[in-house]
Amino acid sequence: MSQDRRFSFEFFPTKTDAGHEKLMATAKQLASYNPDFFSCTYGAGGSTRDRTINTVLQLESEVNIPAAPHLSCVGDSKADLRGLLTQYEGAGIKRIVALRGDLPSGMGMASGELRYANDLVSFIREESGDHFHIEVAAYPEMHPQARNFEEDLKNFVRKANAGANSAITQYFFNADSYFYFVERVQAMGVNIPIVPGIMPITNYSKLARFSDACGAEIPRWVRKQLEAYGDDVKSIQAFGEHVITEMCERLLQGGAPGLHFYTLNQAEPSLAIWNNLKLPR
Repeated sequence: MSQDRRFSFEFFPTKTDAGHEKLMATAKQLASYNPDFFSCTYGAGGSTRDRTINTVLQLESEVNIPAAPHLSCVGDSKADLRGLLTQYEGAGIKRIVALRGDLPSGMGMASGELRYANDLVSFIREESGDHFHIEVAAYPEMHPQARNFEEDLKNFVRKANAGANSAITQYFFNADSYFYFVERVQAMGVNIPIVPGIMPITNYSKLARFSDACGAEIPRWVRKQLEAYGDDVKSIQAFGEHVITEMCERLLQGGAPGLHFYTLNQAEPSLAIWNNLKLPR
């Protein structure tokens, strides 16, 4: 893979054996494209902890692509986190995506010994030194729970300064928001690679629901066109592929250090964009 750019795919752990078999089949298909790593999410409050661990270890051992577990601090004690770090280190895992994590319904903020992602990054460094390459999250359009954009930028700087190696953004559909975010944090002294998170468009109703929840803005012209297609799935997918491919071209031409695809455990939508971009294999 190119020394200048890195490309990766994200999965979520499934709840059923059939879903897990499909996930592994998808991972093996994507592995033929030689990505730099696969990441695997971690449910609210660590609710998918065991499934995340099992998925990551199987990806690492059977698919032969480096696996990067998400690790969140909400709801977990330092002892719990220490145990996970030890397990991952012993299994040869070299990369971790360190997050505050989503709050389970009814949990509130007073949970776990570490409250913020920068605390988790510092804890990982204290426990494991430089063993792990630590990814953190970036929010070009602001974290939905942030008080304002300036405060969110400062939060990102704290994570970077705590010892993060690089960052992956929340998905977005406006390349300018990414470039502006990178420009701002670089002006604040942060120069770690910030890789755009890419969400293929395959289903408008699900995308709208996800985007409203996470604060990702769907441009009005995109939203209106998707609405106009109604239940025409093929047209939605063709339009979505075109929009995302063009955005990725602009991101890469503008200097983005790679792409991180949110696959939703499907290979084809991400690979269509990959192939359109003629990315290396």
